[in-house]
Amino acid sequence: MSRALAACLLAALWAAPAFAQQPAAPPLGGPAIPGLCSVSIQDVIGGSKVGQAATTLLRQLSQPASIDLNNQAQAFQADAKALAAKRATLKTADYQAQQQALQARYGVLQAKNNELARQVEATRMKALNQISTYVQPVVAEVYKAHGCGLLLDRAAVLGGNLSGDLTAGVIQGLDARVTTITFQLEPPQAAPAQ
Repeated sequence: MSRALAACLLAALWAAPAFAQQPAAPPLGGPAIPGLCSVSIQDVIGGSKVGQAATTLLRQLSQPASIDLNNQAQAFQADAKALAAKRATLKTADYQAQQQALQARYGVLQAKNNELARQVEATRMKALNQISTYVQPVVAEVYKAHGCGLLLDRAAVLGGNLSGDLTAGVIQGLDARVTTITFQLEPPQAAPAQ
């Protein structure tokens, strides 16, 4: 069960945008099916203390670079507006040269933004993998305690009687084990060889 659970965790965690908690669909009802259980890994991550702490830390780690990029983008926009305003007073060759310089700056800015996005995503995945090592045994314990025979990812359930939902119990068990993790922003990746 642990390999399947790990695969389910990683698939659900990959789909979880930055630990966001998704609203649950209203249950359709119907009879409870003995032994059929579900869990929302997204809600576990989003609702647990460790998931919330990881989200906060990730924001804090990426904020300085994000602010710097935002400042550079604002300066670029101001320079682009200034160039557009003085277009009529410039010779065509001078305007084109300045426009090309702006385009080069934009390319550098876009590359920095893309690199930061890759760093944040790599860091997020590393944090999610770290959290999943805590989640797996808790899910297994709650699964056994409820006498489950089959465990589904609640995100895959379109509706029905969700009385076998283990999410709240998994969050409670996870909160009892761990409330925070530490990690650093992943370093920039080396530029691919040309």
